[in-house]
Amino acid sequence: MTPKRTAGQFDIAVIGGGAAGLSAAVALGRARRAVIVLDDGSPRNAPAHGVHNYLTRDDMPPAELLAAGRREAEGYGSLIINGEATTARRHDDGFEVTTASGEVVRARRLLVSTGLADELPGVPGVRELWGSHVVHCPYCHGWEIADQATGVLGSGPMAVHQALLFRQWTSDLLLFVHTAPPPTPEETEQLTARGIRIVTGLVERLDTASGRLAGVRLHDGQFIARTVMVVAPRMVARSHVLNSLGLRPVPHPLGTAVGELIESDPNGQTAIPGVWVAGNVTDIQAQVITAAAQGLAAAAAINADLIAEETRRAVERARARDPAGA
Repeated sequence: MTPKRTAGQFDIAVIGGGAAGLSAAVALGRARRAVIVLDDGSPRNAPAHGVHNYLTRDDMPPAELLAAGRREAEGYGSLIINGEATTARRHDDGFEVTTASGEVVRARRLLVSTGLADELPGVPGVRELWGSHVVHCPYCHGWEIADQATGVLGSGPMAVHQALLFRQWTSDLLLFVHTAPPPTPEETEQLTARGIRIVTGLVERLDTASGRLAGVRLHDGQFIARTVMVVAPRMVARSHVLNSLGLRPVPHPLGTAVGELIESDPNGQTAIPGVWVAGNVTDIQAQVITAAAQGLAAAAAINADLIAEETRRAVERARARDPAGA
């Protein structure tokens, strides 16, 4: 059974068709809601070889996971549109969403699951190798890079933390201080005790050979062979649609150097009535399976909110028909 929209309006517009958005679309479709998903086709994990830590889906290519998710959502009646949502505004008892092509979508509720953007260190070679030989998450990539010659590129306050974390996967590990704060005496003691060598000086670039990382070239010309580099991107919520509604990102609890996110309650409800968020737009450290779970939680909360509204209106109509029975 395909849910029907009323007067050209959907119950829910989901902006962002990644794991969070598609998970919500499946749950809302199963709840017999009319759902439209707007997706701009730029998933954050597109460069990665596979999705990890997703039970029964480990090592599945990201594009395959999304294709399977789309099929499931469409199977429950969701309409999926390839297009970028640019702005949203209040309209009557819901919202109007405008796309880059000028189309306008009306919905009673919004779920924004647009993910985040990784702001990478401005070192030549980092972006080119991002997601393959330049990584950031040990739980996403640690098994695949185990025991390789690895370097951590210091570009912020989390450099020492990253080095100590990645030591779990390899004993051949160097911390390139680069532009990060120099390790404190206590941190130096910890790194030394774990066999992590500290390399001072600025990194000039990452050298490649046949599309693979060959090593690190320092500003003084020194070359140090490495096959994997670890970086800490600044992770910033992709929130332009929310910005158009007046909702702005706030610094991560660990500081603005880590990133910025959209605040919400545990079920994804924002400070704007009728607007929910899920996935990396509100939890910049969430992995794929976490984002999917957040999409489900937000979907349940949205459906409950719609039921409450529909019940209130049904009561008002009943009272209007029979004032004496109220």
